Amino acid sequence: MSTAGQPQPNISTLDHELNQAIASGDILGAFDKYYANDVVMQENNGEPFIGKDVNRQREQEFVDSVEEFHGAELLGEAVNGDLSFSEWTYDVTFKSGARVLLEQVAVRRWKNGQVVFERFYYKGD
Repeated sequence: MSTAGQPQPNISTLDHELNQAIASGDILGAFDKYYANDVVMQENNGEPFIGKDVNRQREQEFVDSVEEFHGAELLGEAVNGDLSFSEWTYDVTFKSGARVLLEQVAVRRWKNGQVVFERFYYKGD
């Protein structure tokens, strides 16, 4: 099917919508809506995780490890072509009892209105 003449998804709008869903705590809903079936995700320099099912399970494990989500703050976001960047702080208490302020930058590559690659940069492993 040809896409000639059809408007391309606005990456800036999609990325902003995704970020707002994450900020509201709807991490899994955002993942289900905005991530491609063949998405590749990577933590810092770690080995990439390939596929929506694998990465959905990882997101579920993170959500399940959280006792209380105190909030997320989107410090900044930018889009350049099919690449988007967002800087975050997350305030969470894990089921272990530790309350942690997580700081990270997410870099996403978009294709056909969905995230096909995402890499997180943060201090630590």
